[in-house]
Amino acid sequence: MKIELVVFDIAGTTVTDEGNVNKAFSTALQKSGYAVPVAAVNHVMGYRKIEAIGILLNEFHPAAAGDFDLVNTIHERFTRGMQEFYREATLAPLPYSEEVFSRLHEHQIKVALDTGFSKDITDVILGRLGWKSEGLVDCVISSDEVPEGRPHPYMVRRIMQELSVTNSANVVKVGDTEVDIAEGRNAKCGMVVAVTTGSYTRRELEGFYPDHIIDSLRELPALLNLPS
Repeated sequence: MKIELVVFDIAGTTVTDEGNVNKAFSTALQKSGYAVPVAAVNHVMGYRKIEAIGILLNEFHPAAAGDFDLVNTIHERFTRGMQEFYREATLAPLPYSEEVFSRLHEHQIKVALDTGFSKDITDVILGRLGWKSEGLVDCVISSDEVPEGRPHPYMVRRIMQELSVTNSANVVKVGDTEVDIAEGRNAKCGMVVAVTTGSYTRRELEGFYPDHIIDSLRELPALLNLPS
């Protein structure tokens, strides 16, 4: 496999998430009078967030699921909550993420991020971390910049187009959720790697059959057979 590009998820894969996304989801739902279990919220991580809200309402409050104004209101509350959190809280890359980005670049492999967040949240994160401005990341695509979010392949395809990568068999997808894995498969990536640093356990990830499961991004260069 000739690797040209690695596409990483953000929260839980390259950026620390200690339940903050779940809390913002739960708070936005509760403020509208719709509580959902924490475990259920974890299992919609990775989806486009407005779609995740619809999934949760459909499962736990089906009478409200078709209320588009309600879904938009909850999504706006979630977005504001996430923006406030990422502006004010300590925001840290997950261990080894920046080192891995640099290592990939040393071997002429492009680095990209895709995310279930909307662009307004993603911009706050990148503004704090400086990854794009400092050249650690070559391309970033948010779920509201393409026709459909995960598990559809549009974000990976858009990244490939922007970075002039023509063969998806030369792309590696790395993420921490079921839909990250499905996205990589649907985009026909040559390798799909799951990490246990997010909301899914190793046992849960095994049920979605990624090519590999790692416990830290530190393991990725060896997995990709990068020379030391």
